[in-house]
Amino acid sequence: MPLACRHRRDLPEVTTRATAIASRRWPSEHGHMRQMLKSLLQPLPLAGLLTILTVAYSLRYAAAEHQPVTFALLAGYLVLFAWLQLLPEGRPHPTRLLALLGMPAITFALSALTARIGASQVLLVIWAACAFAVWTPRTAMVAMAVVNTGFYLLLRLTISIDPLPMVLINLGFQALAAICVHYARSAEHSRDALARVNADLLATRALLADSARDAERLRMARELHDVAGHKLTAMRLNLRALAAEPDLAGHPRMQLVERLSGELLADIRQVVQSLRDDRGLDLATALRALAAPFPRPALQLTIAPGVHVADPAVAETVLRLAQEALTNAARHADADRVWLHIDQEDAQLRIEVYDDGRCGERIREGNGMAGMRERLAALRGSLEVGRTPAGGLRLRARLPA
Repeated sequence: MPLACRHRRDLPEVTTRATAIASRRWPSEHGHMRQMLKSLLQPLPLAGLLTILTVAYSLRYAAAEHQPVTFALLAGYLVLFAWLQLLPEGRPHPTRLLALLGMPAITFALSALTARIGASQVLLVIWAACAFAVWTPRTAMVAMAVVNTGFYLLLRLTISIDPLPMVLINLGFQALAAICVHYARSAEHSRDALARVNADLLATRALLADSARDAERLRMARELHDVAGHKLTAMRLNLRALAAEPDLAGHPRMQLVERLSGELLADIRQVVQSLRDDRGLDLATALRALAAPFPRPALQLTIAPGVHVADPAVAETVLRLAQEALTNAARHADADRVWLHIDQEDAQLRIEVYDDGRCGERIREGNGMAGMRERLAALRGSLEVGRTPAGGLRLRARLPA
């Protein structure tokens, strides 16, 4: 990653987090297979697979003429379930809705063919868990009510006893699975939010450390200039007065002392000047720390050699702009990469952020974008929002350097 600024080793790299806020793209065929196995062997998907295998075992008691159809239907259910687990999390996909509609339809067909076995209804428990993992709780509850009502009506037509107790018992297991999935998702979201807050704190800490070092250098420069420089100047004046005395005029040691005092004063002035040279805040390290919890999209950061940011408020605004761009790309733009370029021209800092995602023809600015505009306006900056030729979101900001 080309960076024209210094960086520290004690802060995380851009992509170091094993678990992703948004799922990572698989880079190779071997990586693809490993990721598939890892997704399917998570506790909840593994429990679903074992349950499907248990239903498959029970289907051997179905009527011989129905077994080929029942096993084919169960295989289709297994494919839909596995496909839901392998789809990248948080990214819209047209087949996700088809899978969630197809799973209860297959369950109804299996129940109609194997009503006397009564094991196929367990598949609705797996479907309920998948529905709560994909849809909002309200949508999933409505769907669960509709599906169970249809299941009740189906059982009324296929079995002779009252199906209500069976449906209610199955509904209780569905509710249990839904609650487990809901709290698992809540814990995952809390973990991601905590990771983002931690990255924010690391980035802010990096800026504060730079600001504190600059303040300490300035204090030392003032002390050297005001104390040591003042006393050395007074000493030189006294040495010159002594050198004017007839007894000491032209004495070689007096000339040596006067020359050494002049060199020492010049050295102190040079040290003071070097301490006053403001190298600016380390934006690269802060931005890398900020991007740490975002494995996807990956941040590609480029900072021009001439960039110099000394004002903490300007650096904070750049951080918030990058943070909002990363969050939007991860949640809404379906992006894999975000490019951030920072350069300086005509006493202005130019920041350009764009991604390879897909945004709509009409860009709707939410609270995050409004907050960016307010931050920039407070520093007499500006923000331009547009689309890249490929359809990604592009932000261009200008700030007084």
